[in-house]
Amino acid sequence: MGERTWASSLLSLIKVLVCLLLISHVLGEKSAHLREAGRKQHDHQMRKMQAFKASVVRRDSVSSPSPSFSPSPTPSAVTVTPSPRVYHVTTYGADPTGKIDSTEAILQAISDALEGPSDGFLMQGIANLGGAQINLEGGNYLIRQPLQFPVVGRGNLMIHGGTLKASDNFPTDGYLIDLSTSSGNAPEYFFEFITLRDLLLDSNFRGGGIQVINSLRTSIDNCYITHFTTNGILAKGGHETYIRNSFLGQHITAGGDKGERNFSGTAINLMGNDNSVTNVVIFSAGIGIMVSGQANLLSGVHCYNKATGFGGTGIYLKLAGLTQTRIVDSYMDFTGIVAEDPVQLHISNTFFLGDAFIQLKSINGVVNGVNIVDNMFSGSNKGVDIVQLDQSNGPFKTIDQVVVDKNNVRGMNLKATIGSGVVQGNGTSWTLDLNPILLFPNLIKNVQYTFFPSGNSFVNHALTNVSNNQVLVESDAQVPASVFVVADQGK
Repeated sequence: MGERTWASSLLSLIKVLVCLLLISHVLGEKSAHLREAGRKQHDHQMRKMQAFKASVVRRDSVSSPSPSFSPSPTPSAVTVTPSPRVYHVTTYGADPTGKIDSTEAILQAISDALEGPSDGFLMQGIANLGGAQINLEGGNYLIRQPLQFPVVGRGNLMIHGGTLKASDNFPTDGYLIDLSTSSGNAPEYFFEFITLRDLLLDSNFRGGGIQVINSLRTSIDNCYITHFTTNGILAKGGHETYIRNSFLGQHITAGGDKGERNFSGTAINLMGNDNSVTNVVIFSAGIGIMVSGQANLLSGVHCYNKATGFGGTGIYLKLAGLTQTRIVDSYMDFTGIVAEDPVQLHISNTFFLGDAFIQLKSINGVVNGVNIVDNMFSGSNKGVDIVQLDQSNGPFKTIDQVVVDKNNVRGMNLKATIGSGVVQGNGTSWTLDLNPILLFPNLIKNVQYTFFPSGNSFVNHALTNVSNNQVLVESDAQVPASVFVVADQGK
């Protein structure tokens, strides 16, 4: 009897424990479901809040001028972080379809950006706008007057990401983007570190594309500038305008245009010092690049604008006596280079195609410190010299440190400042005419020659004349001999 009671009690206890385990499992699953439902509800609410915040930022588009804080005496204070200062032009009413004039809207966005909060200064008197951006949002905007900055003394600002087109009543002497001022009380430098990037500028055959006046460290990057009649880009005064990875052409063409002889205007006009043009294509213009400032660098430039045969020029260096320009790693495609009275000019590693040549133009008769070396010239066997002298204003009279050498030539006439050759004969004089090779007329500064008589004979010999680029060697007795000559005009 006692054993049965004990067994019955044990069985009852086991049943109770099983029930408790089942209840615990059910409650655990329900609790997990509740936690999951709560997490999903929390995520849903967070997504709604983020969407609402994004819509508010998009409508407002410009953050408050200074960070806002929610004061609280407790450690759990919440800081509201402002959005970057990006000024969306459509928020100001600009029409991204290009059907309605957007001038006032874009100018207002620029004005707000220039008057926005700043953080210290760049150059003295130029406020640092902290990288504020005028975002064109990939739109196509019609404008009827230049986008001229309303105030000066600002820096660290970008305009990017869209197309600007001049209207039919846009002023013919204006520029789509104008970094200049009409104020008579302007500082020495108007702007610093302004970036114009990812833009297509269509001047609609009314004026120019970009004007940069008395500004520092302006960057024009990945821009396509077309249909200009004056200048695609004008950089005047200031320092260090960098033009990179861009395309410029008055007419949109890829070469062989039937109207090429009518191309006009200048794609890039550098009227200042220390500028750089890198990896730029100029596909149509009367002049590709005009340089009238000092110490400029042109590299990776491809000019196939108006061909030389039609009166065009790829690169024109118009600063007689103060050239100081380097042209390297470029491609002159049927268009040449003209340099007025070049002083410290370097041209190297450049390809000249289609009888394109280099012309040194005398203004005051000076050419000094010029290197034209390691280039390639390819022509059509029409007898065109690779380097030519324009002495219509008078001859070159001051010639010093000029090196034209180590250029390879095909289908054109080689010209150099170093000429060499050999003359053979049986007599008392040997004359080598180097005029077909030497660049300057009647100018030999240094001669080296070697006299090789035939057999075992030995005679006295001497260099007796180098006039008219002809080297004359004479001996005191008749002898068969070969004379090797190297003449240099540059030393």
